Order: sequence, then C-alpha cells, then structure tokens
Amino acid sequence: MYSRNRALGSALAIALGCGWVQPAMAQTANQASVAEELAEMRAQMAAMAERINALEGELAEADAKADFAMAAATDAATAEAEELVNGDGAADKKQPAIAFKGAPEIKGEGGWSFKPRGRLQYDAGFTSVPSSTGRSGGFGSEARRARLGVSGDMPGGFGYKFEVDFAGNDVAVTDALISYEAGDAEITVGQFNNFQSLEELTSSLHTSFIERAAFTDAFGFERRVGASAQFGSGDVLVQAGVFTDNMEDLSNKNWSADGRVVFMPKVGDTQLHLGGSVHYTDLESGSTVRYRQRPLVHFTGDRFVNTGGLAATSEFGLGLEAAAIAGPLHFAAEGFWQEVSRPGALTDPTFFGGYAEVGYFLTSGDTRGYKGGKFDRTKPANPVGEGGAGSVQVNARYDYLDLNDGGILGGKQNGFFLSLVWKPTDYTMLLANYGRLNYDDAAFPAAGGDTSYGVDVVGVRAQVDF
Repeated sequence: MYSRNRALGSALAIALGCGWVQPAMAQTANQASVAEELAEMRAQMAAMAERINALEGELAEADAKADFAMAAATDAATAEAEELVNGDGAADKKQPAIAFKGAPEIKGEGGWSFKPRGRLQYDAGFTSVPSSTGRSGGFGSEARRARLGVSGDMPGGFGYKFEVDFAGNDVAVTDALISYEAGDAEITVGQFNNFQSLEELTSSLHTSFIERAAFTDAFGFERRVGASAQFGSGDVLVQAGVFTDNMEDLSNKNWSADGRVVFMPKVGDTQLHLGGSVHYTDLESGSTVRYRQRPLVHFTGDRFVNTGGLAATSEFGLGLEAAAIAGPLHFAAEGFWQEVSRPGALTDPTFFGGYAEVGYFLTSGDTRGYKGGKFDRTKPANPVGEGGAGSVQVNARYDYLDLNDGGILGGKQNGFFLSLVWKPTDYTMLLANYGRLNYDDAAFPAAGGDTSYGVDVVGVRAQVDF
C-alpha cells in the first residue's frame, strides 16, 4: 500500500509540474505535440497503476501462504508434544515407558522390560523353654531376608528373574531362572521353587504367619535347579518338573520329579482352591536325610523335633491342599506325607505334617490376595497416606508335625498360633505372632528325662518390599 501511494504521488507531482510548464511550452510548440505527450504520460500512469495492483495481489497471496505454513507447523509441533506426553503414536514407540509398581518398571520396544526388586524382613522376639532342657531361650533377632534382584521380559515371550539374599553372613542365590510363555503354557529353566505345597509356593511376603507351616521346612522344601512346564486354562493349573538340588549343594547325583494340580473355581464372590502334589527324590548312594524343625520362629537354632541323620535311597511325598477366600474371611488347610526308603532291611518310615488356619480382616473392604494357584499380595482398600489406616488382619492356626514312625522317634509337635498383621500400604507390613508348642518325644529331655513339655514363643516382623 505504501508503494502504491508513493507511485500515485509521483504521478500527481509530474502532472502538476506539467500543468505549470504548459503555458511556456505552448509558446514554443504547437498544440498537437503537447496533447501527444500528455496522452503518453497518462498511458504510462495507467500501466504503472495496473502493475501496482498486480504486485499487491501477489504480496497478499504470499502472506496467506506464509500464514498457512506457520499454522500447519504449529499444529504438527503440538500434536507431537501431545504424543510424547500421552504415550500415543510413533513418537512413543521410540521412547521407553516407565511405570511404578513398588519400584520403577521400564518397558521398551519389542517386549523388553526391566524391574528392580527386593525385600527386607527383620525379626525379633522371645522363646520361653524349660530351663532343665539346657536350652537358653530368651531374646533373639535377625535379618530374616535381605534380597535384591531384577526381573522382566524379553522379546519372543521370554522372561527372566534373578535374586540374591544377603541375610546373615552368607550370600545365597534364591531365584535364578529363564522362562518362556506360549499361550497358556509356560516353560521355566533355572533355580526356583518346585511344586510342593500351597504354603511353600506362597511368597514369604504374603504368608499370614512369621514362618511357614512346620512340615515345609522339616521335609526340606527348597528351591532347586531344574526344568518345568506348567499349563493354566480357566480354573485348572497343572505343573510338573524335574530337578536336581539347590545350587549350593551341587554337584551331586540326586534328582527329583514333582507334579501339582490345582482346581481354583470362583463360586459367586468366593475363591476356592483345591490341590494335590506328588514328589519323588532319588538319592545317590550313601546319602542321608534329616527331618527337624524350630519352634515357629527362625531366629532360634533349637530344634525340639529332630530325627537325626537317616540313611536313605529315596523319598516319596504326597500333599493335599484346600483353601477358600470369601471377602474378609479366609481358610486354608494342608496335609503332607513323606515316606523315606532306607537301604537294606531297614524300615521305611512315613512322616506327616499339616496345618489348618482361619483369618479375618478387621478393616472394611480388605481381602486376602490370590493369584495363579497361591496366595498373593494383600492390597489395603484404605492405605495410610490416602486417608486410611491400612488393613488389619487376625489369624489363628493349628500346626502339627509327626516325626515318629518305623522305629524313628523324631518327636511330635502340636502348635497353636495367633497372628496380628497390619499392612499400612501394599508394600509394607508389621506382624506379631504368639505360639504355644506342645512336644512329645522332644529332642531335648527336661528334668527327670521328661520329653513332653511346652514352649512359648513371641515373634514380630517389620517388612518392606519393592
């Protein structure tokens, strides 16, 4: 617009100038010459005005194109930023996603994931035993578990898990495995829990008492190196595997086979669990086995039931499981028979252990977790930090162990336990236990050779995991 006004002004000045000089020119030229010059000048001015109009149109079109390009670039930048924030589109595929489930879980392209994991359990308490047995009793404490590890997935349906326990003065590998999933089937190779007992397969993070049922430890249930396959479809879970020993005990020629079947239907709001397991171990020549157990807590080294070392060629075990979860109430019971084959003409004893327990949440909306044929994490409906008090659960258990058979007097244990469990959040827990254990044929005789007496135990645990 400025250019057009300038051109028109110049033309006007020329016209005015020409008007002033016309009288003089009229004196020196004829009228025809002046008219021709004026006509030529008017034509030039008209052409100049037409060109100015064309330039203004081109400028307006260029401005419009520039505005459109700027708007498109702004829209594209905004869309890309939204994709990065919301995790949508191709931009997100190039960036790892980070979630938080007790600890950061990183997921990348192609099925990769990585999650650090760990737990810390610190126990303390008292044991009261007859002084005439020679056992000291009194206060005890320990770091029961102090584990660090990693787990995750890999492309192609593979997974991994590796954990190390630093409790006590030893460093011990717990889980060290690689898995492969294909539909409803899963194959696992490495060191992990073989398929014995609901109580044994339930993580120590989610048990209702400070220690598992007596028979699981007495009969030597532990992680072993091996290979397994499991198939889960609907309400049925089938597990089977072949194993050697825990990697700390290798190398040897021992091998074992384990199988477990679980039926876990949901009836209305009630979760049911019915299971059975079978176990066989072939021991190398010259092997011995020993079955024994502490009084409820782990921080004492006293075992009041103890078979001592038994020469053995093999073991055969059978287990039955039952459980139910209905809102705040849960019930669980197990029994396990362990037969020991001994060399030569020695008698083959069969030992037995089992328990029955019931538990109830005092806090509204809370229930015991269950997943994949075992008890799982309890998640408080109203955790601390979100305006609630967490979950509070009370439990009672009867725990029985009989190590007397075939001429072996390992002793009998009748345990009566109570527990109070407070979970402020999903990943923290405080637990208090009381136990009364009555023994027959105990390993440590009291005054006068009495082997039937009682032991009282109080234990507490502080726990955190991620």
